[in-house]
Amino acid sequence: MSVHSLAAVVLASILVGCAGTPANPRNAVDSLFRDYDGPDRPGASVVVIHDGQVVLRRAYGLASLEKREPATPDSNYRLASLSKQFTATAILLLVQEGRLRLDDRVADVLPGFPPALREVCIQHLLQHTSGLWDYEDFVPATQPVQVKDRDVLALVSRVDRTYFPPGTAVRYSNSGYAVLALVVEQVSGVPFARFLHERVFVPGGMRSTVAHEEGVSQVSRRAYGYAPGPGGFVPRDQSPTSAVLGDGGIYASVVDLVAWDRALDTDALLRTETRKQAWTPPVLPDGTSSRYGFGWFVDDDGGRRRLSHHGETCGFTNAIVKYPEQRLTVIVLTNRAGGAPWTLAQGVADLWLDRPANRPWPFETLPNAH
Repeated sequence: MSVHSLAAVVLASILVGCAGTPANPRNAVDSLFRDYDGPDRPGASVVVIHDGQVVLRRAYGLASLEKREPATPDSNYRLASLSKQFTATAILLLVQEGRLRLDDRVADVLPGFPPALREVCIQHLLQHTSGLWDYEDFVPATQPVQVKDRDVLALVSRVDRTYFPPGTAVRYSNSGYAVLALVVEQVSGVPFARFLHERVFVPGGMRSTVAHEEGVSQVSRRAYGYAPGPGGFVPRDQSPTSAVLGDGGIYASVVDLVAWDRALDTDALLRTETRKQAWTPPVLPDGTSSRYGFGWFVDDDGGRRRLSHHGETCGFTNAIVKYPEQRLTVIVLTNRAGGAPWTLAQGVADLWLDRPANRPWPFETLPNAH
């Protein structure tokens, strides 16, 4: 049975009490995650935050197959593209302080940014409207040395044009968020990983979260990545692009992401007006909404504002869905390639909502989103 079918069967079979209060949430969630639960499988951690409180927190499977270490809510997974909301927050902190403007041209802020891309602004990078080519297109699978954020400048310089004039369309670009990490370093004078630690993670109450740099920092309670193979799961923890921080290099646990979610709902890091701006996608010249704010997909789910993001990288697949007005957030982290954690996250969220979601996640229709 597919994950989609399983979610539908589970939801249909659960007796629900008053609206937003599932009668038996633990059993329902266990059923949804049964493919991750076992003594020989990579795992998953899930948390549900409702009305400011953790109402469910579970873990399944193993964080390390080799060491037989079980996954727990404290296991730290590589977030992949869930990292983008932290990169966006770092930029917005500099904007709040008046050290950067959203309409600044990147070429005027960041030395070495290709002159041919002079019309690209900070806001374009945040909203995936820059038209930058993805640096992964220029990195062979046999690349012997891992690419880092600084290398992205040289890679995107190989093309002297953008996919479209900046600001006129939307195309998901990991390059944009790697460049934003470099902008943070340039403007703050502090290495990006340290800036995140000092200005985002610590103030946000995220005690074990780290923008991981091999040989520089350590990941405590680390979950290792795997992929399905002919005879079972095989290690698949690193790729040539796994060391790029701005677009996907953060490790965190669902426990720390609870603290992050609370910070998002207060002025702990960003002011209310700044958060509102981050959660508002631009209207494109053709009159359509891009459905991407600053580090978040944003869409309308039957009259409910829905914030979401997925993350896919070597050996990890993750998802977060947040309904600000309903005060509901669901986070799913997994240490295996493949699967559909976004379907699981939405299935779990539907248990607490007064009616199931009636729209697919916006990333499923956005060009190049991965």
